[in-house]
Amino acid sequence: MKKKILIVDDDPRNIFALKLTLKSRGYQMESCTMAQEAIQLLQEDDEIGVVLMDMMMPEMDGYEAIKVIRSTPSISQVPIIAVTAQAMQEDRQKCLDVGAQDYVKKPIDVDVLLTALEKLH
Repeated sequence: MKKKILIVDDDPRNIFALKLTLKSRGYQMESCTMAQEAIQLLQEDDEIGVVLMDMMMPEMDGYEAIKVIRSTPSISQVPIIAVTAQAMQEDRQKCLDVGAQDYVKKPIDVDVLLTALEKLH
């Protein structure tokens, strides 16, 4: 069974596109537009098995959200894939350094995302 994915992105269009793509491949999804809401959802729904975290969001960015998730014992082990428009090598490393398991660039290449998800199963 495929893991439920939590999509965290401040742009509803990105959420819509990801949901459409992933639902057609058999994934269940939750979504939210704020990092703080994502942390709360993770604490409430133990079926969430992967987080797609947009790194550039208002109020609390993805870097800070990942740090909070990693420091919260009940959710610290949930795999996170960082999603960002930043394409520099140091951005990828920065995502991994704060605790993301993988990194995909926007615009998202579906095959790259699916490969990243499969590595987490």
